[in-house]
Amino acid sequence: MELKLLNAEGHEASTLQASDTLFGRDYNEALVHQVVTAYLANARSGNRAQKTRAEVSHSTKKPFRQKGTGNARAGMRASPLWRGGGRIFPNKPDENFEQKLNRKMYRAGVAAILSQLAREDRLAVVEDFLLEAPKTRLLVQKLKSLGLDSALVITENVDENLYLSSRNLYDVLVLDVDETDPVSLVRFPKVLVTKGALAKMEEAWQ
Repeated sequence: MELKLLNAEGHEASTLQASDTLFGRDYNEALVHQVVTAYLANARSGNRAQKTRAEVSHSTKKPFRQKGTGNARAGMRASPLWRGGGRIFPNKPDENFEQKLNRKMYRAGVAAILSQLAREDRLAVVEDFLLEAPKTRLLVQKLKSLGLDSALVITENVDENLYLSSRNLYDVLVLDVDETDPVSLVRFPKVLVTKGALAKMEEAWQ
């Protein structure tokens, strides 16, 4: 599989031969959906909590007499049938959202995403991606010179200048190879990969 190698102005300087296993795989929509869904589910923390009828702060006094009012029978205001009452099956903080995903499936899903990005011309390779100083303005100028407003940048190692310059930009994300995830890959319209990161990806994900 051949990938575009961009120069500093964002024009195609040459092409680079990449692994067909990682960048030439057929797109499997069901697998990609499963990988993305599992990744998002496993990132969830069980921090939501609802109260049962025993935990709601209400009087246990019977609201009205049993017969003669024309209303349905009621024993206490904490009943789940009443507004402000407890929940029958409440969400608890110990709820587990984890979804099991085999390593081979995860790698195949990521490879399918990368292959589709390459086919749609949304993935390109650059020699390196470095900044002289930790300034957001410099990073914005560098991306504009490449013709980009929003992008995911994958580098071999994220240095401090690049990290500090990118953390205040919502439409720009800089990750190293080990931190790259399927959600970030599908989120951004353009993905830039440095040559060092490309070699590391082929070594780790094939």
